[in-house]
Amino acid sequence: MAGTGVVETTTEQPEQWAGRILASAAPLLEAVKRPTVTVESPMNGDVEALQDAVSRVQQLLTSPSADFRHDLLNLIGAIRGYAEMLYEDIELLHPALKTALPALLSAVESSQTTLDLSASALSTAKIEAPGVILAVDDMPENRELISRLLSRAGHTVISAVSGEEALELLETRGVDVVLLDLMMPGIGGAEVLKAMKENPVLRATPVIMISGRQDMDQIIACIQAGADDYLLKPFNPVLLQARISAGIERKRWHDREEDYRLQLERNERFIRSTFGRYLSDEIVAQLLEDPEGLEMGGDLREVTIMMSDICGFTSLAEHLPPPQVVSLLNRYFEHMTDIIFSHQGTIDEFLGDAILAVFGAPHRLDNDPERAVRCALTMRDAMEAVNEANEAAGLPALQHRIALNTGSVIAGNIGSEQRAKYGCVGHAMNVTSRIETHTMPNEILISGATRAQLPDHLFELGEPREMVAKGIEESILVYPVVGLQS
Repeated sequence: MAGTGVVETTTEQPEQWAGRILASAAPLLEAVKRPTVTVESPMNGDVEALQDAVSRVQQLLTSPSADFRHDLLNLIGAIRGYAEMLYEDIELLHPALKTALPALLSAVESSQTTLDLSASALSTAKIEAPGVILAVDDMPENRELISRLLSRAGHTVISAVSGEEALELLETRGVDVVLLDLMMPGIGGAEVLKAMKENPVLRATPVIMISGRQDMDQIIACIQAGADDYLLKPFNPVLLQARISAGIERKRWHDREEDYRLQLERNERFIRSTFGRYLSDEIVAQLLEDPEGLEMGGDLREVTIMMSDICGFTSLAEHLPPPQVVSLLNRYFEHMTDIIFSHQGTIDEFLGDAILAVFGAPHRLDNDPERAVRCALTMRDAMEAVNEANEAAGLPALQHRIALNTGSVIAGNIGSEQRAKYGCVGHAMNVTSRIETHTMPNEILISGATRAQLPDHLFELGEPREMVAKGIEESILVYPVVGLQS
């Protein structure tokens, strides 16, 4: 319909308006009583509801309620709604009803509102995106009317007779839009709205306030409190349907955004749980900020590679029960992992009792070789605490060795879409492994390539020695690291 459903512009008093409606309804009700007038069964409920609403207007005029105007607008809205639903199927009505119905509809409209009874304006054809609507109203005729109107359009309608019941339903039912009567006994609409907007789960659910009072301050207060819209009784069903559709669309967009946010959170948890075992929190955070860094593949970069292992571990494992072997490994890995992370290193993987780590991937810093050597010295010092704990547990003391080498590798995500790991491959990795086999217990051995990138006079180095490694044509010059220069 062309009208907005706002009836405040009429110059008639509520009693006069109600009387005019009753006068217009009389021929319709009289026609329904005739034995020759039949109504199709699908419309029987609408006719009965219309009769009941008219009767209640008569009762209201005879015995005015405390809030006469509010109750009258509720009943007029019900009369209008049911009359319009009947008019949609006017071709099925008896001629006597066809004549009486438009007169009633005209009487319901404000004297300053043009009535458009075209079929297209009254159409409530099924919409493409039906939703779940919660209608909250203490007036049964309002709840019934809203349910009928919206159910015809394909929506699922649930109703609540009070604010308390509405909040209980919202805790257990998924709802797309709430139609909320402002004036109700107990918890009123404004309180329900406030409770919804304070609830993080319900905050995004669109709320359309419905009231018979055209109080601008009240309307502004509701909108400021979070209401998405405000309709005045008796509401225009076409306008109501448009507001409902807009509310459902907003809820759908919010739900899609929420699903996307939850998916991002799940991905982030997966990334943290996967990479957090091998990378420091700082590096994981940087990877999350740059998702492209997680794509399959890699790039060429210069890193300093660290390989450490426990001396004679194979023999130890043969003479100790499995639980003690696991305890030894876990204690050693726990101390060493914390130290590597604190020096911003990346653990490539654990190889039995060995740790393979890199400094300079996935993110490169200017002092990667220096940090790697400092890390190795701290790891060597930490063996005293590891062995004190082993002794207290009745376990043997451990010795380890650390080799460092600097060179170019391919660093990136290696594997398949189903299973992948962040790692490094290349000749420099093999060289590090060979150096590690020539390292003495509790010794830190660095390659000449690493030595060349260390600041002068920072570390005390032992005499260099030349080693020949299997599978490597050229000899390798290596240096023992004694400690920091005093």
